[in-house]
Amino acid sequence: MPRIAVIEDDPTTSAQLAGWIRAVRPELVVDQHFDRDAAEAALRRERYDLVVLDIELGRERNAGVALINEINKQGLGTPVLVVSAMPAAIYRSIMKALDAWDYLQKTTFDEAEFVETFLDILRTARLREPAPKAAATKPADDSLLLDPLKQRSAMWRGQRINLPLTAQRILATLHARTGEVVSYEELFDVVKSGRNRDNVRKHVATIRDAFRDVDPAFDGIENIPMRGFRWTSGG
Repeated sequence: MPRIAVIEDDPTTSAQLAGWIRAVRPELVVDQHFDRDAAEAALRRERYDLVVLDIELGRERNAGVALINEINKQGLGTPVLVVSAMPAAIYRSIMKALDAWDYLQKTTFDEAEFVETFLDILRTARLREPAPKAAATKPADDSLLLDPLKQRSAMWRGQRINLPLTAQRILATLHARTGEVVSYEELFDVVKSGRNRDNVRKHVATIRDAFRDVDPAFDGIENIPMRGFRWTSGG
């Protein structure tokens, strides 16, 4: 059964984060740890599908950094979502260098943003797992055809994909750079309003949903944590 770790020394915040996770995905097992020693012991004992952690734990200002290093040493690719009061402008790049998957600054996000970020990481981590070979062959037409200047013009495997214009432009940008990571900042150039990461993630979610309406197995857009997205041409 999928297992999540919430590592947070403040009981109220820990309960809130764990509650949001349980509300949106009640089938998940959520373990709550309140200090570095308990968290380290659990990380060595359990295989977690995702870890949500704070940087400061009690009097240890960088306990979360040590925990991320412990996770990285295990070499399991466990995704980490950092939730901290430390300023994102400074600590986001530090966490990126440590291979954390995303960073949310306390008091600047609400339940909806946390849940969306959490689910996106969980979904992306699952897609990165080796998939069993399919017995059935793919449909003959597995190409993407689109005209970024015309709304609702994308075609996937011969079926029309209904997308709003901004999502269409983002899709065209990703597709034009197949196999490359397109950064959030580069995608801001095709978003006319709401030029922020949260808005870009929402547009990408819209694109994925539209593709899955016609192809439930679609997984052609890869989330590159804290960097951007990549069109893999998979599906």
